[in-house]
Amino acid sequence: MTFVLFVSFEGKNPFQSDDCTTGRQTGSQHRAYKIVMDVKGKKVTVIGLGKSGSSAAKWLALQGAEVTVSDMKEAGELDPNLVAGLTRLGVKLETGGHRHDTFLLADIIVISPGVPLDIAPLTDARREGIPILGELELASRGIDIPILAVTGTNGKSTVTSLLGALIRSAGYETFVGGNIGTPLIDYVADGRNADFAVVEVSSFQLDTAGTFSPHVALLLNITPDHLDRYPDYEAYERSKLSIFRNQGRGGFAILNDDDQRLSGFNPAGPSVLRYGMERRENRQAWIENKTLRARSLDGGEVSFDLKDFALPGKHNLENLMGVVLAGMALQIESHVIQDTIRSFRSLPHRMELAGRFRGVSFYDDSKATNVDASLRAVQSFENPIVLIAGGRHKGADYGPLVRGAKGRVRKAVLLGEAGSLIAGSFEGEIPFEFARDMKDAVARAFSAAGAGEVVLLAPACSSFDMFTDYAHRGRIFKQAVEDLRGGS
Repeated sequence: MTFVLFVSFEGKNPFQSDDCTTGRQTGSQHRAYKIVMDVKGKKVTVIGLGKSGSSAAKWLALQGAEVTVSDMKEAGELDPNLVAGLTRLGVKLETGGHRHDTFLLADIIVISPGVPLDIAPLTDARREGIPILGELELASRGIDIPILAVTGTNGKSTVTSLLGALIRSAGYETFVGGNIGTPLIDYVADGRNADFAVVEVSSFQLDTAGTFSPHVALLLNITPDHLDRYPDYEAYERSKLSIFRNQGRGGFAILNDDDQRLSGFNPAGPSVLRYGMERRENRQAWIENKTLRARSLDGGEVSFDLKDFALPGKHNLENLMGVVLAGMALQIESHVIQDTIRSFRSLPHRMELAGRFRGVSFYDDSKATNVDASLRAVQSFENPIVLIAGGRHKGADYGPLVRGAKGRVRKAVLLGEAGSLIAGSFEGEIPFEFARDMKDAVARAFSAAGAGEVVLLAPACSSFDMFTDYAHRGRIFKQAVEDLRGGS
């Protein structure tokens, strides 16, 4: 079986035939090489057995590739059903570490987003000229529908879901996935026939997406994050900005003009649409008297009523403006945009009301996995807050959270590996205490809160010290709230 890839390699490409042509152009005008690759019998090493890695492995095996999956976990730590399914497809599993030969004998390496790019086997493979692709890159090369890609430090999942809901409301068949849940390679593998693909894209995915070129690219914000993965903040910035790298004429780049880094950034090639909270000459969307105003592509202005918009906080108004501009770029009718604004509700674990008990409101923002996201959550409330924070440290400074929380957060309840680090920043500024686990944290936060106040889970850290992911952390938080209400 053969499939078409658009490949960009430094140096000699071992699969390149003498008959290379200019690749197809969908929205963005960029040059690529069209290569017909017969993967049957090719040795493909997939690194990491997360969602994207397992989906890529299955798809490649079904194309006839000789697939080996290498994962740092021991065999007993892996999902047995997943292992059984891959084994039935003939996929070889290498567990408990990476062996150099598995990398160096591969024809292609497909890497999962969570795998650092500087591990020794990858460095050696790169030196040998072995192509290294991410799942996003692999999938996007087999897609001939317009892709709308959403990235940024915070707000990606909400914007991806809201944009997907908008396009579906306009009557288009739409795939929504990527980093938000369903890997893009699943769209390819399932043979779906959508009109648009809306994908959440992380910086890790962009690092291995050499030819990825979305028709519409939204960059919501850039603030310090993943500094445990990148050598410095500038490297993280470059990763985010690379979403525009292959866009050209016919494409759209949508930028938050209130973001300090993005206000002066001008991607070359695509049409640039900017938004911000105040009206300015260079902006296509802004907020005015509880109304979202936007300039249409023909230069006119349209207005959208925000009174029924359910998502709290200034940051969600920013996110909404990006979605509206994307909808207008796709020429979606104004009444459809207005209906979507009215009907959309928050996603699980993203500023989600988990319940009320004795006058105290409990909010689950477990997705606030970095300092800026936690700060945005805190700033969304007028009522006094008892904050639950902590988890696995990601390298960021907690000082901005302390400064932004003063006058809003009466007390913090800290847990997890980073609890003592956060305490060092809160010392002398905001009262705090430590909790053993999430149930203990909820109980302590409730004891500290008064009627009319908010208990907010906005951890400012990743979840991997105590939970499988942010959703697991959010579920445990909500269960603890239910136990509290039930008298447990």
